[in-house]
Amino acid sequence: MNEFTRHTIDTAPQESKAFLESSKKEMGAVPLLYAVMAESPEILNAYKQLHQQFTATSFDNEELTVVWQTINVEHECQYCVPAHTAIANMMQVDSAITEALRNKEELPSKKLQALHEFTLAVVRQRGFVTKEQLSTFFAAGYQQKQVLEVILGLSQKVISNYVNHVAETPVDPLFEQFAWSK
Repeated sequence: MNEFTRHTIDTAPQESKAFLESSKKEMGAVPLLYAVMAESPEILNAYKQLHQQFTATSFDNEELTVVWQTINVEHECQYCVPAHTAIANMMQVDSAITEALRNKEELPSKKLQALHEFTLAVVRQRGFVTKEQLSTFFAAGYQQKQVLEVILGLSQKVISNYVNHVAETPVDPLFEQFAWSK
């Protein structure tokens, strides 16, 4: 029983059904990530709450995308990179930003590049960032609040990236046009 169940609204635990129903209404289908997470209503709820909290931070849509995609690419999540490419398009983020992140290229602004580099440092160094890395981040115009918000975004992405790795979640048809691999 190594294959993870991909629940439908009908097969999901009762506590997951409302979230799956609202996702289907909003997106026209239940994303496969949610179908996998539905097995544990607790992880589905935690992911939803972290997503809501992260999108309510001081980051604008470009910055949200930088944090999400930096983590997705670093974690080599073949589900989340295409999904967040589609999300970035829906959020009207400049495709130059998305493509730079997907291809590990320089971002079009120094401030976004600083956010990218700081996010990478947090991920790679497991939060043990140096005083120099913090100073560089602050010099780019960010503050302590944004340091903590990067950690919040990472918390959300660890859940989805790791679930997708463990469950080998296939990319939804909605996101296939944005397929990505390392």
